[in-house]
Formats: sequence, structure tokens, C-alpha cells
Amino acid sequence: MFNIGDLIIYSVHGICRIDDINEKTVSGITKQYYELHPLENSQRVTISTPVDNDKVVMLEMLDKDEAMQLIETFKEPEMEWNDNSNKRLAFFTDLLNTGDRKEIARAVNTLMRKKIEAKKENRNLYERDHKYLNTAQSILFQELAISLNTTFEEINAMATKLIHENQ
Repeated sequence: MFNIGDLIIYSVHGICRIDDINEKTVSGITKQYYELHPLENSQRVTISTPVDNDKVVMLEMLDKDEAMQLIETFKEPEMEWNDNSNKRLAFFTDLLNTGDRKEIARAVNTLMRKKIEAKKENRNLYERDHKYLNTAQSILFQELAISLNTTFEEINAMATKLIHENQ
């Protein structure tokens, strides 16, 4: 169980702070709920979710060593590419929902590489791929930045440099 004030990764909302833990009765069932808000949301959205919610991913933040291991992922070659954009989108969406940071980092690495290739050929990355890349990159790089006490931009620069050095 998490505590008030903890930073967690909450599904596709990204990094959230737990503001409160309280009891609520919904449909006649009383449970403990986390009250949390995404750090990236400027409008102060509040999310209420049962403590025992097994339908969404709630993860502790990475520690410094785990974050550095994920950065190293960007040295690796891209994952196998599926040319069917619908299947690719389904794969990436499912992957993001698992919360498996290593695999998400591999997907971000792959999409960053595809974006670089497309740019060299004066093309754009397919819109769905671009949207997924932005979502996954935002969540992953923000977490890495917090874990390593740096910025999103610095993490992006590190990942981009590793990709260019290992092409």
C-alpha cells in the first residue's frame, strides 16, 4: 500500500501524487480509496481509485539504479516492427497498460529510431505512432527525470545521443 505524499505511476495518467487515503462507500460497498492527482495536469484533476484496484497499473517510482538501467535500453537495437498499423497500435497500447517499463522503453527506443529514419527520408512518423511515442515518452521520461533528479529534456537528450551512437 502506498502512503499520502507518495509519487506513483498510475496507468496512462503518468506520475501522480497521492493526496489522501480515505474510505468511501460506492454501491453499498465501503473500501479504502487513493485520492491522487497527475503532476502533469495543470487543472488539478483529482483521481479516486480503490486501493485494491487490480484493473489499472499503480507502480512505485524507479530508484536511481533502475532508472540508469532503463536509459541503457536506448543503446539496444529497435524491437521487431509490425507493418500493420492497427496491430502495432494495439500492441503499443497493451504494452503501455502493462506498466512494464523495460518494454515501454524498448518501444520508445524503437519509435524514436523510426522517427529519426523518417526525418532522414523527409517523411513524418505515422500519426498513431507519433501519438503513442509522445504519450509513452512523456510518462517514461518524466519518471526517469524525477528518479535521476534532472529534466525531461536532459533524459530526451541522453536517449537521443545513445540512439545516434548505436545506429
